[in-house]
Amino acid sequence: MDEYAVPTLVTTPPEMSISDLLADRAASEPGRTLIERQVDGAWQPISALEMHETATAIAKGLIAAGVEAGDRVGIMSRTRAEWTLFDFGIWYAGAVPVPVYETSSADQTAWILSDSAAKAVLVENAGHEAVIAEARASTPALQHVWQLDGGAIAALTAAGSGVSDDEVRARYDAVRTSDLATIIYTSGTTGRPKGAELTHGNFVELCRNAIGVLGSQVLYDGSRTLLFMPLAHVFARFVEVLCIAAGAPQGYIPDTKTLVADMGTFRPTFILAVPRVFEKVFNSAEQKAAAAGKVKFFRWAARVSGAYSRSLDTGGPGLALKVQHKMADKLVLHKIREALGGQAEFAISGGAPLGERLGHFFRGVGLTVLEGYGLTETTAPLSVGLPVKSKIGTVGPPLPGVSIRIGTDGEILAKGIPVFRGYHNNMEATAAAFTDGWFHTGDIGEIGSDGYVRITGRKKEIIVTSGGKNVVPSQLEDRLRAHPLISQCVVVGDQKPFVAALITLDTEMLPTWLSNHSLPEMSVAEAAVNPDVLASLQAAVDRTNSRVSRAESIRRFEVLETDFTVDNDYLTPSLKVKRNFVLRDFGDLIENLYTKAAKERAND
Repeated sequence: MDEYAVPTLVTTPPEMSISDLLADRAASEPGRTLIERQVDGAWQPISALEMHETATAIAKGLIAAGVEAGDRVGIMSRTRAEWTLFDFGIWYAGAVPVPVYETSSADQTAWILSDSAAKAVLVENAGHEAVIAEARASTPALQHVWQLDGGAIAALTAAGSGVSDDEVRARYDAVRTSDLATIIYTSGTTGRPKGAELTHGNFVELCRNAIGVLGSQVLYDGSRTLLFMPLAHVFARFVEVLCIAAGAPQGYIPDTKTLVADMGTFRPTFILAVPRVFEKVFNSAEQKAAAAGKVKFFRWAARVSGAYSRSLDTGGPGLALKVQHKMADKLVLHKIREALGGQAEFAISGGAPLGERLGHFFRGVGLTVLEGYGLTETTAPLSVGLPVKSKIGTVGPPLPGVSIRIGTDGEILAKGIPVFRGYHNNMEATAAAFTDGWFHTGDIGEIGSDGYVRITGRKKEIIVTSGGKNVVPSQLEDRLRAHPLISQCVVVGDQKPFVAALITLDTEMLPTWLSNHSLPEMSVAEAAVNPDVLASLQAAVDRTNSRVSRAESIRRFEVLETDFTVDNDYLTPSLKVKRNFVLRDFGDLIENLYTKAAKERAND
């Protein structure tokens, strides 16, 4: 199928804005808990009315500081409740929030604040304030810097004491669905980040339609979620607004080191994460089982879990499989559910393909992973798997109000309510992104006869070997990352005689893996050349190669001593590899790999 469209399920009046989602909730259900934050280890609820009053107080302070309707205000902070309070405070003032990743350098921050012409910025701590100070020479429009840890909300509340509630109400009542809601800058994997202009309608219409198809099972009364992805990312930002629209409480984790403990106390009913989180959960559980001498039980339970899930798509499990699954659950699987808080039934995964192996494993555990697909430019989801018909390996059908088309070259094109209005200050890039109203996603995919979409690769990342074979790197990389020792990998081979890979090691997993394999402690540099480590990695490469043709298979790999991280700028904050940076900085190593291979062939 070349095109599939889903009609809009819920219509939205043109005078509605994101602010109305909170203001209307505060008026109709003032006592409903909307957000929760940890105070001295306990979750403290904040009601709709309390949130509305805090957002109003922040808006008053912004107005008193000279922030006009339509002005840009930056937010640079980890994921915490104050992020959301300030977000809505900016919207209440009729202004436009501009998120900045809290890991951003001074140069990156300067670009975002200057390109957006931000008049003010909220930062979390003194470290962020220092980054702003370094960037300030390049941000002439910036007039105010407030620090959360320095009492920003209290200071703004005091400063705005002379501003009336009516003035704030007038500000957000004047906002329409067509008005600009936020500028979110893309991850910048291929150069300067571009600012995607998303409207109030993009968020409000998408949220209301998403609730229409997910509400009864995922966003029911009593559902709750825990945010640990950066709120500067469009995925978490969409869920932030979605939860307010649905009246579902959301908690916040600023530091993922406490994720397991926080899951246990908050007990979410649904979670959202990128595939790497699910890989880490699986690999960590497997290595813990190995350390306890129970790895055979774990792997048996994992196979049973996957088989049980697959049977659900083909008529259901037989008696023998039901008995095995019940035993596997008692011995192993229930522990994974407990680690996720004990009542999580659904997870929404985005950012990259999850893979059928993990999808079936977690569904067998009792956690149905609904894969979604979208971009910054599409307010996050264009499509998402549906609870009533979960098809593992796909990203579901388009959401209501969304049309998806497959171009002649296989590229996914999109049109509908979540598609942005253009790039800020970049008419040329905007023009290049659209053809006859269809947005070019840059991804390659296909649409099934039932409208379910499958992503098969990234258009710009397709490798063409010197033999003319087209290779999709992600299909190899995603499978390789299933190995517990592998943190990241980049498949190379464009215009080369064969495909190769650069592999980095997971430093957190390395000590446990070595112990489980009766190997002594060693550094990453030592592990990168250790024969036992290399043999295990080669086995993972062989398993990956078994799923593709010989022309697409990985013939050689190099283990790097340096991992790809956000801090060293090889990963975006949403954990995507900056492939062009890797190819640039490791270019000599890649060339040496092929030169060495050519010499070896010549000597054979």
